[in-house]
Amino acid sequence: MDFRSSRQPRVFGGLWMRPSKASCPSADDLVSRISQMPPSEEVIKAMDDISNTVCSVIDSAELCRNTHPDREFVEEANKASMRISEYLHFLNTNHTLYNAVLIAEQVGSIQSEEARRAAHSLRVDFEKGGIHLPSDKLERVNQLNAQIAQLSRQFNENIISDPGHVDVFPASYIPKNMQHHFKPIYRQLLPADNESLGLREKRKEKGFRLATDSSNLSSILKWVSHAEVRKQAYIRGNSVPYANLFVIDKLISTRHELAKIMGYRSYAEFAIRSNMAASPNVVMDFLLSLSNTVRQRADAEFKLVQDYKRTVDNDVRADLEPWDEAYFTGKMKSSAFDLDSSVIASYFPTFQCLEGLKLLAKSVFGVTLSRMSFSFGESWHPDVMKFLLHHPQEGDMGFLYLDLYSRDGKYPGCAHFAVRGGRRLSDAQYQLPIVALVCNFPNSQGSSISKLNHWDVETLFHEFGHALHSLLSRTDYQHFSGTRVVLDLAETPSNLFEYYAWDYRVLKMFGRHYSTGEIIPEKLVNSMNHARNMFSAMELQRQIFYSLVDLTLFGEQSADPMDTISIVADLKRKYTSWKHVEDGTHWHTRFSHLVNYGAGYYSYLYAKCFAATIWEKVCQDDPLSLATGTAIRTKFLQYGGAKHPSDLLRDLAGHSIVRNYNEGIVPDTSSLCKELNF
Repeated sequence: MDFRSSRQPRVFGGLWMRPSKASCPSADDLVSRISQMPPSEEVIKAMDDISNTVCSVIDSAELCRNTHPDREFVEEANKASMRISEYLHFLNTNHTLYNAVLIAEQVGSIQSEEARRAAHSLRVDFEKGGIHLPSDKLERVNQLNAQIAQLSRQFNENIISDPGHVDVFPASYIPKNMQHHFKPIYRQLLPADNESLGLREKRKEKGFRLATDSSNLSSILKWVSHAEVRKQAYIRGNSVPYANLFVIDKLISTRHELAKIMGYRSYAEFAIRSNMAASPNVVMDFLLSLSNTVRQRADAEFKLVQDYKRTVDNDVRADLEPWDEAYFTGKMKSSAFDLDSSVIASYFPTFQCLEGLKLLAKSVFGVTLSRMSFSFGESWHPDVMKFLLHHPQEGDMGFLYLDLYSRDGKYPGCAHFAVRGGRRLSDAQYQLPIVALVCNFPNSQGSSISKLNHWDVETLFHEFGHALHSLLSRTDYQHFSGTRVVLDLAETPSNLFEYYAWDYRVLKMFGRHYSTGEIIPEKLVNSMNHARNMFSAMELQRQIFYSLVDLTLFGEQSADPMDTISIVADLKRKYTSWKHVEDGTHWHTRFSHLVNYGAGYYSYLYAKCFAATIWEKVCQDDPLSLATGTAIRTKFLQYGGAKHPSDLLRDLAGHSIVRNYNEGIVPDTSSLCKELNF
């Protein structure tokens, strides 16, 4: 789960727009205007105009590159991205603009808090690009940033191009309801004695070639009962792409050199400085404290699963292996709470889940989501839907595109794309935000009704939380619109809306059986919630481990080259209950968050803590009331990044939701620990 575009630090960032004829001349005019302005709030407004113009190209191109089925459009989007990136280099190294912002921040008569924050943020973003450095260092920073961008693209491309595979014989090792996902293959059987040549040629055994990309591997590990198949799939899936071992090494060294030039001890320090945490030391202490909190419970859960495996296998000495986790925890949940994933999915046909989003928006925020028709050439695929968000008193709030189903060539995960940020144009006019939610849910086969498993329902609500953050914010500057906030706040609304996907008061509004119309039984939802928390300590421990890997790899570097395989293995042994598989595995080479969130993965845990507190303090008693929604919107969502994040959190959920720790801010963990019975 991810949200894309307009989140990376940068000063500057219709759907499919070409930069050469529209945006660049417009931005050039604004640059010329700024050079003649006295230091004032108008300078900041003009800078935001430039950012808005350029981001409209970058963000629409990003969506097009990741979703459009026509390769010609994708190639044009790639070209647009490259051309606008060149122009961004001009803007972000333009001393006229930097000096205008610097003087406006220092001596300008800036009245509003948001404008002052915008001036400070713009200046910091300029300096993250090295504009304040001597020319030789600035040139090297530009080279390093270009290398980082190229390495990041290569890392993600390698994941897609080298998913790995295993060949499995016989075909019966794969459950029948999964076989249609995999390519059938055949092999010649050894001939029997005295067998004729003709019979030998007919004796072929059927099997399957299992691609071990992340999605397939997850299904294999959860549903395939044959342990050797799970083992081989796990090892293969966690041993590709091999090429990314070089890429991650180069990315680490390049980011480290960049940080050193910028005056920091590590890339982690450089990346975290502007976040709430402010320091990698603050993050490390937070992670280690949380790790200590969950360790005993996680070890107990591990032993529970190990004992279950030994009982099932009738082997008191059987070890619990990493490829056993999903399979045996799934069986234990199903057995303990009488759960069947196909039965659960029958209550969540996709069209009903979309109705659930509409009902939720109406009940909590008093807004309506209405389906809209497309203008000519506006849609990029027949599956895409467009909605207008409307408030009865305030009018139109923004536009939402949904592209929900999996297809070849599409971005492989689920993400929120900010296509256009909102901003105030005048006292009477507001630029409406445009966002797209891109998912990869399975589409219906033939005439069958498309249904979502509950994991997908939770994902849909998570991404909808991002969308509401963008659509309901009302900021003066698009620089602060919606999800354009510090990284360790950004996942809070999405994590909060996951709670709605588990609450019976919400699910009964739209969870109806696809054929009978029966409302989802409360007993079933209660069982789902009990199963969800059955191994919550191990799951939280895994997220802590991911965060520690990310923080360590981009932390301070020794003189010797880093052995990332050994570092990841040592962290897993030390901070989880599970062993590291030695057979050439290097799981981190397909962990794309290392490039997308470098030194920022901890933000998911920050958000998890914040969301738990907000749910308990604000939402739990009456999550669907307009009063609850009004509090969430007027104290949090509407500000985007225009107020300090700790002020937003405290205004909404009380002073104790965060606390100062050394030079940074950490979340209060008590609501999360209470929820998980730690």
